[in-house]
This record gives sequence, structure tokens and C-alpha cells, in this order.
Amino acid sequence: MFCVAIDGPAAAGKGTISRAVAEHFGFAHLDTGLLYRAVGAKMMAGVPPVEAAQNLLPQDLDDPDLRGPEVAQAASKVAVIAEVRAALVDFQRAFARRSGGAVMDGRDIGTVICPRAEAKLFVTASAEVRAKRRFQELAAKGLANSLEEVLADVKARDERDMNRAEAPLRPAEDAVLIDTSELDVDAAIAAAIQAVTERGAA
Repeated sequence: MFCVAIDGPAAAGKGTISRAVAEHFGFAHLDTGLLYRAVGAKMMAGVPPVEAAQNLLPQDLDDPDLRGPEVAQAASKVAVIAEVRAALVDFQRAFARRSGGAVMDGRDIGTVICPRAEAKLFVTASAEVRAKRRFQELAAKGLANSLEEVLADVKARDERDMNRAEAPLRPAEDAVLIDTSELDVDAAIAAAIQAVTERGAA
């Protein structure tokens, strides 16, 4: 078993990096943000968030609508609820210890979910760079309003994630910091693979 914990704020590139790291090492990948998005989507549909978290199924993560901006905001809101986080911890820890290795990306993997992960990365970028990336991503899907609104959303989400009482977003003390503000995708992935290799992944 080998667990790679990759944390960081929205649109820093951790999802892209995580998928590439998982593919490189042949590990399974879990975007833990999808768990919270799935709970947020169920809340938007009228299901109490704690009930939604307690009854979440793997197939609930396959809904393509989970990537929308409204669901992202709902996810950030349910993530501050202690009972929701507790319900999802077992799901995540079981995944982390699966045979064959696992890469998990989220907000609190290295600090709370898997504090003993063999490799920990914290992927970040400036709010302005992240907002521009998210705006371009949403615009390609016809979902974006304006760059200013996306930047406001990114900053609001950062504020919520970093200042919540339960498992605030912060780097683990032993995490390798990768700032993607000035890096292209290939360079960021290469830095992550090097960091994981140095922690003993083969």
C-alpha cells in the first residue's frame, strides 16, 4: 500500500496532477471533492446533507453535473458540517489503504484523512491565476458569467475552506509545496512525480 495525499485550493491544478500521478504509478485515484459535490447536489435536491453523506454510494460520483459551479458552492457549504465530514471519513480512509496504491486529492487529505500518507503534496496558485483557469474551463462549457464573478467565487470559497472549524485547508507540515502559478501542466506534473518518487514510490 502506498498513499499519495494531494491537497490544495480550487483550480490550483491538483485534479490534473493527481490523475497524472495515479496513471504514472499505476495507483487508483479518488477526487474526494466529488464526495462533497455529490452531497451538495443531493442537498440541492432536498436531501438533508448529513443523511446524504451517510448514504452516499460510489455510483453517485458519476453524475457529470457535479462539475457545475452551483454544485461547487453547495459542496463548500456542506463541507463545513462536522457530521458530513465524519460520515465521509471512513469512505476515504478505506480507499487510501487499498492494495495497489492510491492517490487522493482534496482539502484535508494530508492533515486529517491520511496524516500518515507516504507522500504529501500541497498544490496551490494565486487566486487570480486560479480564477482565470476556472473561468476558461467554465466558458468552454458555456457556464461562465464573468471573470470578476469567478474570482469572487474563488476567494469566497478559499475563505470558507481556510477558516472552517472542521479540517481547515492548510498544508501538512511535511507536504511538498508545488505552486503552479508560473508552471505549465507538464512541469507541474513532473514536479509532483519527482516528489512522490523521492518519497519511495516505484
